[in-house]
Amino acid sequence: MPPDLLALTADLIAIPSVSLNETAIADFVEERLAQRAPSLECIRIGDNVIARTNAGHESRLLVGGHLDTVPADQNENPRIEGDSLFGLGAADMKGGLAVMLTLAEAAHALGSRLRMDLTVVFYVAEEITEEHNGLRVLFAEHPDLVAADLAILMEPTGAWVEAGCQGSLTVEATFAGVRAHSARPWMGNNAIHSASKALANISAHSSESVSVDGLEYRESIQVVHFEGGVANNVVPDTARMRVNRRFAPAYDTQTALAQVSALLEGAESVVVLNDSPAAPPNLMNPLIAEFIGTNDLAVRPKLGWTDVARFTSHGVPALNFGPGNPEIAHTHGEFVERVELDACYAVLARFIGLI
Repeated sequence: MPPDLLALTADLIAIPSVSLNETAIADFVEERLAQRAPSLECIRIGDNVIARTNAGHESRLLVGGHLDTVPADQNENPRIEGDSLFGLGAADMKGGLAVMLTLAEAAHALGSRLRMDLTVVFYVAEEITEEHNGLRVLFAEHPDLVAADLAILMEPTGAWVEAGCQGSLTVEATFAGVRAHSARPWMGNNAIHSASKALANISAHSSESVSVDGLEYRESIQVVHFEGGVANNVVPDTARMRVNRRFAPAYDTQTALAQVSALLEGAESVVVLNDSPAAPPNLMNPLIAEFIGTNDLAVRPKLGWTDVARFTSHGVPALNFGPGNPEIAHTHGEFVERVELDACYAVLARFIGLI
């Protein structure tokens, strides 16, 4: 009888796991693996749970997924309607976690007859700032646990392969002025007005598409925060603008910084707040090509940053592949379809020799 992935996903949704509160769901994952996949080596580091086979195969596949969700929007309770499951994290990414658990259980049953070894990594704090990310900790302190020949991140992709990922750069630009009474502005210099040229430059900057390995990555640059002002009767002497640049894997972060800085006309200083490199699609990698080709999977570029870039930066080829529509992740009406759960499980199971 095939696994009921929709029901397992509902069970996972019913366990709250907003970022930094993943202990309960980590307990569930660890206990289920102990009961249903006891032959796998299972390691817990904080609330990160790693399970792996050790049959000594030539290659190893790592499948990773984050345990955390964004805060609830009155959608914390799972609701099944037909073959659709609604609830917080249904797409991002408790459906993917259900696939991972079921893969691990099946790998236990098949043992050394797999065609490659399998590691599943359930990690914390992907939805918040980098300092908390569980994968960051594992790579820094336990790199052997995340070693692999190919990594697949179960980010929602609608069962497409989303190859590589965009880089992300956020900077804060400071504009200086001279404070004065607003009734005598000629005695000062308005810092907000000084920022107007930079705002106009960014507003006029059109999004560009950059082709990498035949995939079109659509870039963007946006002002995401602006602050300035002292009081209604004061000409402000300081204004600050935060700008986010999403860039194709054709560039490194230094190039992206130069592109942003060129638009920040009049800025007194530009400070990098966040610097996340892009990851190339790597479609010519033999295992990636095999994964796509033998399953006849559709491929598109990943428009956003994911932990695929983290694996790539550590020399592990990686791609995004999971159930759920990325466009409805983090929304009130987030859902996942049974057909996508089953399709993702079948593709992964076939790839490692489970079916």
